[in-house]
Amino acid sequence: MPSTKYIFVTGGVSSSLGKGIIAASLAKLLQSQGYSVTIQKLDPYINIDPGTLNPYEHGECYVTDDGAETDLDLGHYERFLNVPTSQANNVTTGKIYKSVIEKERKGEFLGKTVQVIPHITDEIKERIQTLGNTGEYDLIITEIGGTVGDIESLPYIEALRQMKWDLGQSNVLAIHLTLIPYLSAAKELKTKPTQHSVKTLMESGVQADILVCRTEHEIGNAIKEKLARFCNVDKESVIQSIDASTIYDVPNLMLEEGLDKVVLKKLNLKSDKPNLDVWNSFLKRYRNPKNKIKIGLIGKYVELQDSYKSILESFIHAGATNEVEVEIISIHSEYINKENVHSKLAYLNGVLVAPGFGERGIEGKIQAIEYVRVNKIPFFGICLGMQMAVIEFARNILNLKDANSTEMVEETSSPVIDLMQSQKNIVNKGGTMRLGSWECELKKESNAREIYNSNTIHERHRHRYEFNSDYLDKIESKGLIASGINSKTGLVEIIELNNHPWFIGVQFHPEYKSTVYNPHPLFVSFVKAGLEHSKLDL
Repeated sequence: MPSTKYIFVTGGVSSSLGKGIIAASLAKLLQSQGYSVTIQKLDPYINIDPGTLNPYEHGECYVTDDGAETDLDLGHYERFLNVPTSQANNVTTGKIYKSVIEKERKGEFLGKTVQVIPHITDEIKERIQTLGNTGEYDLIITEIGGTVGDIESLPYIEALRQMKWDLGQSNVLAIHLTLIPYLSAAKELKTKPTQHSVKTLMESGVQADILVCRTEHEIGNAIKEKLARFCNVDKESVIQSIDASTIYDVPNLMLEEGLDKVVLKKLNLKSDKPNLDVWNSFLKRYRNPKNKIKIGLIGKYVELQDSYKSILESFIHAGATNEVEVEIISIHSEYINKENVHSKLAYLNGVLVAPGFGERGIEGKIQAIEYVRVNKIPFFGICLGMQMAVIEFARNILNLKDANSTEMVEETSSPVIDLMQSQKNIVNKGGTMRLGSWECELKKESNAREIYNSNTIHERHRHRYEFNSDYLDKIESKGLIASGINSKTGLVEIIELNNHPWFIGVQFHPEYKSTVYNPHPLFVSFVKAGLEHSKLDL
């Protein structure tokens, strides 16, 4: 019998019910009882990965240590579990079909007709069990993207059905997340959508073992009994998931509902009281801030919060650490100009210029950076935000008025930001950027060195363009210091400004590594600087 047990989380009725948060919350509860747990996401789209998807389409693209461009749900997994994910934690339909087609071209199927069953489903099952076969995990939680009934999800549901038979019912568990809508006109919760969703799942050959019901109102015992009767589950397996004020409340809500106990009982595993002391200490600080600051988030995708999900969560972690409520003011960079920059930024305690690609909105970012540099407002630039800080400094301090990035103006005479040498012969866009974790050496007596309290760091990257080292001496001579350098490539990773309360730009993405248990030191320090700035107004 397999030593690793598998838990699947499917969704029905509606998208965006929070399968990733339920999966991460359950994993947190199991981990807190001593089990080794990881979570993977199966995405039904045919893209190989979300690396080429527009943030408006799919939210942010999350990057792992080993360079996988993945779904943003993997960020939730890491933030909850404080355990890194990898290439194996995100599987897409594009990856599945690509692998099967490549095997067919090599003749590995011995002339057989390649079909969805068994070849696609076998590939899916193999990918699902990749992490389990390492022997590192007691439990693998697999979130299946989309909703049951979607044509794209059918092969994944079929793979789940087969695994229940392959590994045995006590080794594979199906949790179905569904919606109990409230009809305000009737003042009544309705169970019929959930019944239909469970029926659709059963038509694919899968009986849900546990129902998790998203709801705006308490569903009560009567509705739980009704759902149990009509959906072929026992009453204790009907779990209420009521709307929470923060995603970080969900593990405790699931603990109150007994989700972890039911799961472990059905998998014939020992149940114990989860140790959530550190988690609840974080929640206590988060709920009881002593101060409040306003941070401007400047980007070009601010209409969609998921575009900057990891940044927003990093501010929650850092705010709790400092016992500060961080109010994020989203500011679209396209609408910042010289005439309105004061009114948009003067009242802020800090400004973060967000990552991104392309020329839309960059002049607004540059205008904002000039304002915070001159007016001594704490500044944090990430990836493109760091590059814009270099351009602003070159234009206004070095007097290189046409300074730019060759991403924006290919023929600029002052390319202070340029395409990486390794990228110049690359044609394909997907998966070809500088990705994953890279080492960085920090200069002694720099702010970065003091913040990290380390000589060497490892941070995750996702970019094609870099600081042009031909301009390094000129820029440093005027006070913009390269305080972090990649020891292997010489790439400038961190810039910071002398004679400023807090002015740091980083080429990497620190937001990808911030977790509840380990808030990122740069965000913690930036929020602290924002708090100090707020006291100047008193």
